[in-house]
Amino acid sequence: MVKKKHFFILMPVFLIWAVTGCKQNVGTPEDNAVVEETEEEDDGQQDRLFGFSCPDLSDPYYEVLKDSVAIGLEDQGDRILVRDAERDAEKQDAQIREMAEAGVSAVFLTPVDPEGITPALDYLKEAGIPVINLDIRVQETSLTDAFVGADNYSAGAVCAEDLMRRMPAGGRIGIIECPSVSSVAERINGFEETIQDAGFEIVRRIDTKQDDALLNSELTRLLADENFPDALMCGDDGMALAAMEMIRNAGRNDVIIYSVGGSPAVKSALKTTDSALAGIGALSPISMGKSAIKTAAAILENRVYESDIYVETFFIDRENIDMYGTDGWQ
Repeated sequence: MVKKKHFFILMPVFLIWAVTGCKQNVGTPEDNAVVEETEEEDDGQQDRLFGFSCPDLSDPYYEVLKDSVAIGLEDQGDRILVRDAERDAEKQDAQIREMAEAGVSAVFLTPVDPEGITPALDYLKEAGIPVINLDIRVQETSLTDAFVGADNYSAGAVCAEDLMRRMPAGGRIGIIECPSVSSVAERINGFEETIQDAGFEIVRRIDTKQDDALLNSELTRLLADENFPDALMCGDDGMALAAMEMIRNAGRNDVIIYSVGGSPAVKSALKTTDSALAGIGALSPISMGKSAIKTAAAILENRVYESDIYVETFFIDRENIDMYGTDGWQ
């Protein structure tokens, strides 16, 4: 009897694919999919193996996106090979080549470096392996088969619309961003273009450079500035949570904060009535994963599919937070 190695997913029975009602979660970090390698007898049935590569699985957003894809693949009888690049572009390149050698049918990819990923994409193209680009668009789009991402521009714009309702006369704005990350740049762009000509002045910009220590240092300097902003627009949940903590510790209650994301941690902060957080431009990694699965199936089965899909974003504040809950992503 021939034996061959398989990758499969162990999932708790309570982690389900679809949840009824408005509140949608894929579970807590303890419920995450685990990719393991075991031996089982070859029964003649060849299922498909898919690769999943993302910048950083310690980021809850990518963890949930991975889970959404993994559950969808498991549901249709396929397997997943997960690799965490840990913010290392060279490591991601090597991992993608490993996936190709493992015989994956397709790769779900969020690049660490949209330009630096090109050699790996060339490798996959030569191997005839389709690529579904997720969340952050690669530079050489001709080397991918489809893109599935959030409408990041809209996520920033809905925050700006709420701010204009709260402050119709305008005010001072601080921007916390990371322009090198295209998704964050799109969110900030949507925010800034929406408040344009509405009486707001951007008095401070902080480029985090994906460095937590740098962000904390810059926030400390900002708190000492006499021209302190009336509102802070943050490019993601991590930035917003750091800003909220610093402002709370400083005893400031004269600023409001906006975030983009919608992690359990930031939604829990939103439910706290004395939180500086005003609202969230909410993303849905669960919906993104579902769309990616459908797209991959269409590509492999030579069916018609949309090559560019933007998953809808929306605004969460204290008035509707109970619809989405705080124990998981939407």
